[in-house]
Amino acid sequence: MKKTFKAGLILLIALINGNYLLGQGNTEQYWKPVADNPYLQERREVIPTDKPIDQVAILDEVVYTVKEGKLFFLQGQGLVPVKGAPEKITKIEVLKGGLWVSSNSGLYLFDDKKWAKISAEKFVDFCMHLNQVHVATTESIFKYEDGKLTNIMPEGGYLSSDVTMFMEDGTQLLADPVTLGPITAIESYSQTLHILQPGKLVQLAGKVVNEHLIDWGNLPSNNTNDLLSIGSKLYISTDRGLGLLRGTSLTQIKGTDGLPVENTAQMVKGFDSDMWIGTPRGLIRMTADEFHYFGSGLWLPDNKVNRIASTKNKVVAATEGGLGIIHYEPYTLQKKAAHYEQWMEAYGHKRMGFTHLLSKRNGEWFRDISDNDGAHTATYLAAMSYKYAVTGDEADREEALDAFQAMLFLERVTPIDGLISRAVFSRKGDPGTMDNRGSGGLPAKWYATADSLWYWKGDASSDEVIAHYYSVAIFHDLVAKGKEKELAKEHMTRMTSYIMDNGWKLIDADGETTRWGRWNPEYLLRPYGYEDRGINGLEVLAFTYATYALTGEEKYKKGYDQLVKWGYPENTIKQKKTFPPSQIAPWDDNLALESYMILLPYEKDPDLRSTYLRSLERTFEIKRMEKIPWFNFTYAALTGNDADLGAATQHLREWPLDCTNYSYNNSHRDDLFVEKGYISYEGGVKAISPREVAALRESRRAIVLDGGRNGNRIMEPTGYLRDYWKGRYYGFIKAPTVSDKNLLTVEKFSGTNLGAKPYDGTERPDYLK
Repeated sequence: MKKTFKAGLILLIALINGNYLLGQGNTEQYWKPVADNPYLQERREVIPTDKPIDQVAILDEVVYTVKEGKLFFLQGQGLVPVKGAPEKITKIEVLKGGLWVSSNSGLYLFDDKKWAKISAEKFVDFCMHLNQVHVATTESIFKYEDGKLTNIMPEGGYLSSDVTMFMEDGTQLLADPVTLGPITAIESYSQTLHILQPGKLVQLAGKVVNEHLIDWGNLPSNNTNDLLSIGSKLYISTDRGLGLLRGTSLTQIKGTDGLPVENTAQMVKGFDSDMWIGTPRGLIRMTADEFHYFGSGLWLPDNKVNRIASTKNKVVAATEGGLGIIHYEPYTLQKKAAHYEQWMEAYGHKRMGFTHLLSKRNGEWFRDISDNDGAHTATYLAAMSYKYAVTGDEADREEALDAFQAMLFLERVTPIDGLISRAVFSRKGDPGTMDNRGSGGLPAKWYATADSLWYWKGDASSDEVIAHYYSVAIFHDLVAKGKEKELAKEHMTRMTSYIMDNGWKLIDADGETTRWGRWNPEYLLRPYGYEDRGINGLEVLAFTYATYALTGEEKYKKGYDQLVKWGYPENTIKQKKTFPPSQIAPWDDNLALESYMILLPYEKDPDLRSTYLRSLERTFEIKRMEKIPWFNFTYAALTGNDADLGAATQHLREWPLDCTNYSYNNSHRDDLFVEKGYISYEGGVKAISPREVAALRESRRAIVLDGGRNGNRIMEPTGYLRDYWKGRYYGFIKAPTVSDKNLLTVEKFSGTNLGAKPYDGTERPDYLK
């Protein structure tokens, strides 16, 4: 019967080449691999202040700010007053190598060493025009030349663009002089000065104040704010979207076009042909074909952005709560994976081979000994198994072995063969915290071991069970050698035998069926458990057949056949719930994908494969709009079909480097719509980028708009590691072709005990000795 295992192994090897259906009459591959090219990765820096920051500018890489009308420069994490600066400052901007400062006492120029007072007037805006600095009061525009300002108004005054003012000889008779004001902003576009007045855009064409420059289109609103020229485009910000002037045609950019917030204010040029937009509800980066939203919490100390400044590799936002600085660094996805592995070490997410999130209590970080330690550790075990299969690095194998032994421990720590625990807590020296909640909000069940060394958490659920099978099967096929393979098979047989011998139920140490450990027909095929018939049926089919495939023991094949006779396969087709949205459990999607991954590669019967594939097709179509790599990569691996791999890979690029779970809010946005080409089946109105939420684990959803823990939780980044290395293993993501080590690896994190203290409790048993 060992031929069955070998066939499964060959099949997994074939998956690498995209031929997952080896021997099934279909070896076509409809997906194309995605290159891991260098990209610009955001890194956060937030500097809170006691008072709002009203202005910001960057001169020679020094950040200058205005707080309560006074000028400061940023030094480290603090603001230092600038000597000799005027007070009651209203605006600052860097032009032609100098810092222009407008205050109630006049206009000043600072070159980082000395101050020069240029004028006693108060100015509202500055711009570069024909390579010279131009400044504007509310009524006039001046050119700065040879150290002084000159009013650009021609002798005799300005002319009007109103054709009724022209005489036959081209002269004009004006009852009232033509004025430029009230000026709110100025900008040079197509070598012509453009002037923003309240609700109106005008053009200074030589002597003529052209009020009729727009042939087609209208401004989104009369409440106008700012002007910005980039190449062939002139942007006008308003409270109801952006106006875009190209030539003499004015179009609008609204929430329906992807603009996250329509109430736009200041705009500045970026560093990569992009534009930055400040709003009262966050910061926006606009690239050639997409918008990036940066809200308070992760990126900003406050959502109200007052001013923005940009330089070659960073953007600084002045907000009501301080400074938000977004640094950009060249990265590859492989480098990001290395960053997250360093993060897990530096922040102490690992303990005895388990992985944990961290929670802050009384200012100190602790590992949560949670309700699903097995499921969370299984994600890391799968990640390291995929990684070792790609790299062959012994250090990666050791990581996988450590996590595998932790999974074994969850079963060996209980007094009953085959019964797994949710978590294990050392009764001596464990700095973690025991979770006092159990399944469905019930009180936790903690049991002491006979040797008094450990507490183990009972009432294990189907979540935990399928996670064991998925991760241990992957470990068995990709990492295990010798005794390790036998331990992996033994682990699965002990669990499967215990469940089968108890009538397809998981019986806890108290003799009662666990709350969610039910796969028996009396539960799944009756009204009480009917809602679980699809997902639980898929799980039990998967782990029973996987156990048979890896061991060849007929006991498990007979058990599987009995499940088939009960009609379990048919129930899997609609296992994915879609209604009502409020009762959809995101973790069920994770369980389903783990089940598919250990059922479809082993099952050969064409009729049953057809049923399971229909189930997978339906599930993926529902989840497709979220672009989460775990769903896309699994679907592509098991079908060979196209699975939006480009979108899934982009999802990985958009993960934030900081895994702290800050609060986030997106429900206020104006771009909440389902993208073209996708359909929402679960009530989601938009697939939210990882950049715009928080680092989430394996059960993540991309359609949750608001959430977070206000910086009081740090998530382990195992979801990224699993998805990235799975993508590499199956060839969906190509290996980077760059040779620069700085684009492949990261330096070791500086500092110690950045998160939880090191584990100093009882050592976990070593099952490989």
